[in-house]
Amino acid sequence: REDLVAVEQELGRDAASSVSTITEIAEYLREGGGKRIRPSLLLLAAHQLGFSGHGAIRLGAVVEMLHTATLVHDDIIDGADTRRGRPSANTTWGNEKCVLAGDWLYMQAFKIAVQERNFRILDVLMELTQQMVEGELLQMEKLGKLISHAEHLDLIYRKTACLFSVSMRVGGILGGATDQQEDRLGQYGRNLGLAFQIVDDVLDLTASESVLGKPVASDLREGKATMAVIHALERCTPAERKQIETVLHDRAFNGVTHADILTILNRYGSLDFASKEAARYAEAARQAICTFPDSEIKRALLWAPEFVVARESSCGNRSFD
Repeated sequence: REDLVAVEQELGRDAASSVSTITEIAEYLREGGGKRIRPSLLLLAAHQLGFSGHGAIRLGAVVEMLHTATLVHDDIIDGADTRRGRPSANTTWGNEKCVLAGDWLYMQAFKIAVQERNFRILDVLMELTQQMVEGELLQMEKLGKLISHAEHLDLIYRKTACLFSVSMRVGGILGGATDQQEDRLGQYGRNLGLAFQIVDDVLDLTASESVLGKPVASDLREGKATMAVIHALERCTPAERKQIETVLHDRAFNGVTHADILTILNRYGSLDFASKEAARYAEAARQAICTFPDSEIKRALLWAPEFVVARESSCGNRSFD
């Protein structure tokens, strides 16, 4: 908890720019909340290997800034009006300024990372950024189209799980992890990130707008086929397939309602399938770190996958983003 307070303070300092608009946007984004899961993972991984220096605080702020930068750009690309229950930054400052603010956050994150003077960490962070940008471009190419289960997993790895994995690996690198330890930490983050995104996508279809902090079924409205939808498309009748395709193609519920889509998904057990897949990845995350010595830190890491999957049946708090 003390470390996360320190990360928050670091984020506040790092958000300051000589250009007032950038400072205002960065501060607005920081105040938007979120559970800071990515810096939490980095800190836990570092502590698991015995590292507790200030470098973990700085790099915790770095991964959160990279995440925030992706959210800014995502909202612009998706034309989103809300984020975490309040107006998205682009609705207040406009797309042009927010694109540049997102770019500034990327550069600021790397400026801070350079201060660690660790080429291995820089290499991992640069590879991460490439993966995330490629993921966004791939998703844009797939909008409104039907994609396979494998293509979907690749997308959510690039857009979400990759940053979870890198957060764990960077914490491990700080703690002097062996190649095998770093690989296990990375596997934990990857599987946790996949579970997180799958649950997030199920919530997008099933939760209320007040819980989501944005309109329900936003993914379908944006032309994105997520795991439950892909599962149903592989099993439904031609008429049902046409209904789903219409929503994806039109990026709107024209003549097909959200309830119609839920009926199809429930008929083929598609929502249950996605939830079980999330639970499977959560268990894989736990298994990845089972060989690490027992500690309070390890217990926290073993609990995190349970928390991610339980969002569906408890608070369903989208602010976990």
